[in-house]
Amino acid sequence: MRPIQANISLSALEHNLAVAKSKAPRSKVMAVIKANGYGHGLLNAAKGLKAADGFAILGLDEALALRAAGYKKTILMLEGFFSVDELPAISEYEIDIVVHSHKQVEMLESANISRRISIHLKINTGMNRLGFKPQDFELVLSRLKASRNVANITLMEHFATADDSLGIEKPLAVFTQVTQTHQHPQSHANSAALLRFAEAHTDWVRAGIMLYGTSPIVEETAAQFDLKPVMQLTSEIISVQTLEAGESLGYGHCFTSTQKMRIGVVACGYADGYPRHAPSGTPISVAGKLTQTLGRVSMDMLFVDITATPEAEIGTKVEMWGNQVSVDDVAHAAGTISYELLCAVAPRVPLKVVA
Repeated sequence: MRPIQANISLSALEHNLAVAKSKAPRSKVMAVIKANGYGHGLLNAAKGLKAADGFAILGLDEALALRAAGYKKTILMLEGFFSVDELPAISEYEIDIVVHSHKQVEMLESANISRRISIHLKINTGMNRLGFKPQDFELVLSRLKASRNVANITLMEHFATADDSLGIEKPLAVFTQVTQTHQHPQSHANSAALLRFAEAHTDWVRAGIMLYGTSPIVEETAAQFDLKPVMQLTSEIISVQTLEAGESLGYGHCFTSTQKMRIGVVACGYADGYPRHAPSGTPISVAGKLTQTLGRVSMDMLFVDITATPEAEIGTKVEMWGNQVSVDDVAHAAGTISYELLCAVAPRVPLKVVA
């Protein structure tokens, strides 16, 4: 069997959820487990985060899988429903939905369903992605309150700049202005706002990437927030090569040695989810020692420098990211973010749940 696998730590998930709760002790925590639990496995993530007050997912299939697994807590579909045909199941299984468009309001008003649905009414306060413009809020809210198919209403927004210097002051002020006369529960904070802005800790906070042990803020590390890595992506060396000075390796000969070197060939490539655009020098760990990748990542393999690791041979363990190499550092080297790397781990990589 090919040696690559991703170990998923349930105890790290539990720890990171505890961090989220400690940061916002008066709020209920909605654990975001969309995108197959950010690549960790939907039910793996749910198991490790079972102490959350609710789960946020994307589609109805995920919601039904959670209900089938026995989870009775609040489940929220973050983009709401896409067709009126989904509403009977959403109603039957008591799934909450985000409502962000006039079309969704129309479908809700006309649907024939067995029980009313709780909704999160999304207000566009500057992200300009989903949600109702502030000037439309009052009319939409009144229509939803009048609908026979709507149960509880929570008011929500999503911050575009909670992770940078612009912060949340402007969008939060917009939200406060348009909702100040209404006494509905509120939901504001994503991971960055949860960690940085106590004023965004209202009835619900939506913890996402922080639960998986990576930092949502570029200038600060996960360790600074006491977050533990959840995924450890590992493999092994399957071949050892010796380069003489002037010799090159891999497709395109993107790396040429200036001295004699030992090179390890690792069973991991872009078909496994490792970023093809990761350059030479991307951090990686071999036999528990930090080293670097070399040359171009190929479909099933990549190269590592083991010149200073004489004990490294065929079968030696390699960590692409996890406990010794931060996924944030790999993402930074590759010019992307940890979200993309975690979500991109391929289905062919086995996920092994560990304590």
